[in-house]
Amino acid sequence: MMSPELGRREKGLNLSCIICDFDTYAKSVPEALDESGLPDLLQGVEKVLVKPNLVNASPFPVTTRPECCAAVVDFVRSCSNASIVIAEGCGEPSMETTDIFRSLGYEEIALQLDVELVDLNYAPLRRLADPECAVFPDIFLPEMAFTHFIISVPVLKAHSLAGITCSLKSMMGFAPPQYYSGSHGIWRKAVFHENMHQSIKDLNKYRTPDFTLVDASVGLADYHLGGAACNPPVCRLVAGADALAVDRECAALLGLDWKTIDHLA
Repeated sequence: MMSPELGRREKGLNLSCIICDFDTYAKSVPEALDESGLPDLLQGVEKVLVKPNLVNASPFPVTTRPECCAAVVDFVRSCSNASIVIAEGCGEPSMETTDIFRSLGYEEIALQLDVELVDLNYAPLRRLADPECAVFPDIFLPEMAFTHFIISVPVLKAHSLAGITCSLKSMMGFAPPQYYSGSHGIWRKAVFHENMHQSIKDLNKYRTPDFTLVDASVGLADYHLGGAACNPPVCRLVAGADALAVDRECAALLGLDWKTIDHLA
């Protein structure tokens, strides 16, 4: 099987992103995914991992709506025979990802679509090393991060430590709590909080999403766990194969200059 990374490079596809108006998930998600070239990227792919942003059990716009992920799954099935899982590893210290799946309606969606739900916090791991990474010269990540084509489906949010949380920061869901919480704080990925921007850069040097669809239909303007929603709502979807380009566009939608956000600059 051709790896997702190799397939993307060999096809020479445009790695920019597109921004489209949001109407409904059923209408707008397929339009965004088709226009941004996802069907071509999925050619030859056998396994797809759809990753929402489920940091805790708070409903949308703090977390990704299950209806958005369902629309992604339906679209992938319309143009690919790949097997599909929905996977996430929550950061909430008092809940398991399975609890959050249940609370937010992902179990119902998974049953309807016949899709497996995977808790990345307990998935089998692979150890990798890169001495050029300042924070993580070695790292543990789920094995399935390297066997699956990753479609990240975050929501548009400002972040108190990272400036913005979209595609790149959402990859923290892959970090196993047994190595990245502990004495660094109560959050299950608390190690990342000590040097957030460099941690995000290091993590994405090991593995970055193959494709991203950002639900920017509303947007959180101040804080990633609540606070004021964008007023008026942003009413956009942002999609593309270049996670950095996607996140830079999302920063602009929040009125932020990506050049002032270290992990984007």
